[in-house]
Amino acid sequence: MPHKSTHHTLQIEHDCVRDAQQGFEPNGRFGFIRYLEHGIPSSLIRWHYHEEYELHLICASSGKVFVGDYIGQFGPGHLVLTGPRVPHNWVSIDYPEEGVKLRDMVIQFTHKPLELLAGEIPEMRAIMPLLSRATHGIEFFGISEQTRARFIRIRDSSGLPRFIEFLGLLGELAHSSDYQLLSTIPMQSSDDDAALARISSAINFIVKNFSSQFSMKDLADELDMSERMFARVFRGATGNSFTDFVNRLRVNKACQLLMETERYVTNICYDAGFNNVANFNRRFLELKGMTPKEFRQQASGRFGA
Repeated sequence: MPHKSTHHTLQIEHDCVRDAQQGFEPNGRFGFIRYLEHGIPSSLIRWHYHEEYELHLICASSGKVFVGDYIGQFGPGHLVLTGPRVPHNWVSIDYPEEGVKLRDMVIQFTHKPLELLAGEIPEMRAIMPLLSRATHGIEFFGISEQTRARFIRIRDSSGLPRFIEFLGLLGELAHSSDYQLLSTIPMQSSDDDAALARISSAINFIVKNFSSQFSMKDLADELDMSERMFARVFRGATGNSFTDFVNRLRVNKACQLLMETERYVTNICYDAGFNNVANFNRRFLELKGMTPKEFRQQASGRFGA
């Protein structure tokens, strides 16, 4: 059963806690654009949100990414833009015991100055649709290498040259047509709902134990909440109903097994936590628009194999 832990609560990240020892640029060293990089382990790897946009590039390791109500896989080169107050986390699963020095390269920036510029400078208006899409979280494809080069130039510059480099990066992202929106709803968290802290340990339990058998009542009882209250707060915290959230995790695991193993679909059904094949096939079709067998056939060629 879940245990209560502040480490796993949905946290708002205020500027006052952005310590340079964690990898943030210290106050006085940056202007509109703030650069951050960190490795694994890091206290920054947690389910959180903040007021700034965040452009996030994964340099090493692979695992699960959570953006709003989206659950997916990530690996090196994974590039995502999240909007203000969109909760997110990257949880690495495979990395060496000694850790990784550089996993994440991150740029944070605020909305208002760009909005003001767009109101006065016609050329700036081209980036506003990009910022609007970021309320869902956006994953970009095919531009991670050139984006990493820009990250390095931004990291190593200051003043006007840094801002010019940043605008060039935004322009490339705004004109990119190879992307996907992640969260199915433009999910933005609020820090005034005390019930979120009570339910976050249950979310963490589900993420770690989704292949086991448990019910919403089990978790609601553990938190001393009625099922009705649990269901309402859970949807507010994750953007999903309890059942949909668990099914998303289980289908995600099934996708991983379909791509990475030759196990029979029937076995994968139970490995992922479903208790009957018919329900597994139905949920998989709902979420992926294809059967598990069709998914495996399509996935077999995704790396050019």
